[in-house]
Amino acid sequence: MTSFHSAAAQLLPLAAEGEHGGNHESLSPYLTGGGALFVLLLLLWITTRFNRDR
Repeated sequence: MTSFHSAAAQLLPLAAEGEHGGNHESLSPYLTGGGALFVLLLLLWITTRFNRDR
């Protein structure tokens, strides 16, 4: 348990340095979320097309 606390103490200043919140300027959250939703709906549609025994 002490190794966890020492690791957390070492990583805390590193996490505090990030002022931008980890977001990349070229990534739009709406585009990323919309793309993920499209891919999941496409996978759902493919799954239901192959599952015709119901």
